[in-house]
Amino acid sequence: MTNRYETVFILTPVLSEDQTKEAVSKFKDLLKEGHGKVRHEESWGMRKLAYPIQKKSSGFYHLIEFESEPSLIAKLETEYRRDERVIRFLTVAMDKHHIAFAESRAGRSGNAAGENGRAPRKKKENA
Repeated sequence: MTNRYETVFILTPVLSEDQTKEAVSKFKDLLKEGHGKVRHEESWGMRKLAYPIQKKSSGFYHLIEFESEPSLIAKLETEYRRDERVIRFLTVAMDKHHIAFAESRAGRSGNAAGENGRAPRKKKENA
């Protein structure tokens, strides 16, 4: 039985763009090798951390939403721990409400989203 999961990981800020892409592809390949299916992927780019981690105040954030067997999660998280480029990670199982929200968010990111990725604001009418 496959479940849906969402994982967010933070890569160290000293990596080049190519090194960041290589790290992300490594984790996506690991999911595919374990018969997982990547449903959605987002790169949030360089963000400031809420508090320093390993003496770093920023990092590259990346989100992957996928379907897999529960046994694959342990393998994925072991690889996160072994990879020195990853400074933090979190993997959560998605419940039905989370899945519905994620699909509405993914569906909205087409033409309806503005340049900054947000939905356009409704204009107020003066009556």
